[in-house]
Amino acid sequence: MLSIAPPEDTESLDEADALELWDGVGAVRLLRRDDSRRAILMERARPGTDISRLPDEEAMAIAVEVGLQLWRPADAPFRWIGDEVPRWLDNARRDGRPGSELIPIASERYAALGPIGRDTLIHGDFHHHNVLDAGGRYVAIDAKAMLGEPEFDVPPFLWNAAPYRMRPDVTERRIAAFVAAGLREERIRAWAVIRGAYLGAEPDEVEVLRALV
Repeated sequence: MLSIAPPEDTESLDEADALELWDGVGAVRLLRRDDSRRAILMERARPGTDISRLPDEEAMAIAVEVGLQLWRPADAPFRWIGDEVPRWLDNARRDGRPGSELIPIASERYAALGPIGRDTLIHGDFHHHNVLDAGGRYVAIDAKAMLGEPEFDVPPFLWNAAPYRMRPDVTERRIAAFVAAGLREERIRAWAVIRGAYLGAEPDEVEVLRALV
């Protein structure tokens, strides 16, 4: 599978480095790279079906297993989420996108987080549609790799997979699956509100997110 990122795509800037570090464990295997062209040749996952159609409990178990493989120590050249999140929140505040009413509480939660991890590689866009069956193992694709903490990666699993709409009971069950694997519940909840604020949320999702903190 060949991927060529356009110059304006800064989110996937370090994808090749992440794939190289993961080396086929938890993610598709990197075969070749051409940094001058932002080109990556990757293993093609076969059959390549994502986990969105699986029963929720099974999908969450797979997500946790894959996440635990991806979240590993790293440093340069990866960027740190702490350098980006304030800007993302400011952009959302300025744009007034759906869910921007969460910005005040998201800003408070972000300030209350205290020191944010900066020595763990995270996927950055970790959700049902980016975890594929590769025949005998499940792998992640489409990484927006950065340095941070595993809890940052959990929120997209709380509001996916399309066309699912957030429900309090399902949200709590999904949080519990990651907490059982050793992640910190209070930080999952905080990141859910923070990321929901800048990524965008519909009115019904806003109410579920408000109730998390």
